[in-house]
Amino acid sequence: MNTTQPMQPTTLQYDACKTLALDILEGRWTPGNAITLDDIQTRFDTSRTVAREVAKNLESLKVVEIRKRVGLIAQVPSTWNALDSTVIHWKLQSSHRIEELMQLTQLRLAIEPEAAAATAQHASLELRTQFIAWAAQLRLYGLDNQLEQFHEIDQKFHSTILQASHNDLFATLSETIDIVLAGRVEIGLYPPQPKVSAIENHEAVANAIAEQNPEQARIAMRRIVDEVSETLYA
Repeated sequence: MNTTQPMQPTTLQYDACKTLALDILEGRWTPGNAITLDDIQTRFDTSRTVAREVAKNLESLKVVEIRKRVGLIAQVPSTWNALDSTVIHWKLQSSHRIEELMQLTQLRLAIEPEAAAATAQHASLELRTQFIAWAAQLRLYGLDNQLEQFHEIDQKFHSTILQASHNDLFATLSETIDIVLAGRVEIGLYPPQPKVSAIENHEAVANAIAEQNPEQARIAMRRIVDEVSETLYA
């Protein structure tokens, strides 16, 4: 599994790309139908150059197919670059956000417990100590309802586990997990205050990593992701 780099066009280009992608996701632009560069220029009041860049960006994400003398042909969302950070952002901002979060949570359930086990095997003493410190901060910020600080540490906790797993494929998913964690907050699908059980499970993961116990790290991480899954399916 691999992702492309996040799309970094100008604000105008990004806004146009996002609008057109959401048109497909929300059924306003039916897959198989085409629009032209002229349509983009007129709709977004922009130049031909910008319209071409919009088309190229959407094509790179497999959101559209470009054909000469036809234009940009909308593609079904299931064929888009599903693990690209830009595509994930768009889906999380659409009416398909719950479905997207469920699918990403299933991915987390398959990957993160194994990554936690691998990190418990390979993490340096310095990193094992860092996880204990992060777990303590999560408890402090979570119980004190300092949500911004809590979410910042939570993202570091999970992304570092993937990066420290000594598995390049796991490491490439660290940005995806960051987006999932941030996305739950942005769209209001995170509890107004972290559950004590979630804090305890993070502590269990940190302790297992510190003790170099892969099986306990795997079990504790599975509990974390299972709890997220249960919340989404509730």
